[in-house]
Amino acid sequence: MMKNGLRKAVFIVAAGFSALFLFASYDAYVQRQDCFNEAGRCFDGETGVVHLEQSGLAWLSLAGLASAIALYQLWRLIRISHQSVSRKT
Repeated sequence: MMKNGLRKAVFIVAAGFSALFLFASYDAYVQRQDCFNEAGRCFDGETGVVHLEQSGLAWLSLAGLASAIALYQLWRLIRISHQSVSRKT
């Protein structure tokens, strides 16, 4: 059984990763959405980097996974706190 302190830490870390991955998804896909050609590539002339359309979806799936972990930990924290309140009364 996971202690509340560890559960809170996992929630905070997972929520942070979720925000980071959402930003990476936005940066990789949404900002360049009109730049992608039919092959799913976008060439950035300033940096000389080729961005792939699939990278945005990969970052988005990681954000979804991190969000699911954070929501699960939050649900467990709320459930445990409600159980401890009902035991005291």
